[in-house]
Amino acid sequence: MKFSKSVLASVIISTSWMTTVSFAAEDLTEVVKAGTQINQSATQSQQRIDQYNIDIQTKLQQYKAVNKEVAGLDIYNGQMQRQINNQLAELAQLKLSQQQVAVIERQISPLMARMISTLEQFVALDVPFLPAERSKRLSDLTEMLDRADVAVSEKFRRVLEAYQVETDYGRTIEAYTGMLTVDGSERDVDFLRIGRVSLIYQTRDGAKMGLWDQPSRNWVTLPSSMRSDINKGLRIARKQLAPDLIVVPLNSAK
Repeated sequence: MKFSKSVLASVIISTSWMTTVSFAAEDLTEVVKAGTQINQSATQSQQRIDQYNIDIQTKLQQYKAVNKEVAGLDIYNGQMQRQINNQLAELAQLKLSQQQVAVIERQISPLMARMISTLEQFVALDVPFLPAERSKRLSDLTEMLDRADVAVSEKFRRVLEAYQVETDYGRTIEAYTGMLTVDGSERDVDFLRIGRVSLIYQTRDGAKMGLWDQPSRNWVTLPSSMRSDINKGLRIARKQLAPDLIVVPLNSAK
């Protein structure tokens, strides 16, 4: 009977131990499973952290690039603003200039009219060379002054050009042909102009020669002894001879 109780106690103890071992194994499995889950969660968390870090670095690079672009745009905008300010200043200056041009245009038309009138008086009182050409130039200027299709600047340029032509006459030598009344009959003659100091004519046959006398505003007959020098002067003026010294009579006004 005692033996049976001992065996029963051993059986109970063995059963209790096996139950304890079974419970311990189950707990360990749960622990391992929990650890695995923790590790997986940690891995996923680390991956998310790494991805966040990559995103942050990407955003940081984008931010730096945008900041650099903004800095460049600030410089560009500053430059554009300075250009706009300069253009506004130029526009203001142009507006002022336009107002001044309008005033000048109102003043320059009477000035040109006076200049043409003065030039007409000068030609009328000058040595009478190239009368048809000079008269036509003056009539063209007078006609142009009333034309609306010609700019004021062009009108003024042509008036100044006419003055320049008249100025150049005083320092050039020229030979040309024309008609002149000699001894009561109209003759075809050669004219020799040396600046404004001497205007000479010679008939085509060389028989008649004369010098314009400015004080008396008449032609004075020249002696036949001057025919050689006058012919030489005509050939030099026509570029048929090289420039050379010539002896010609001068206007008595000189």
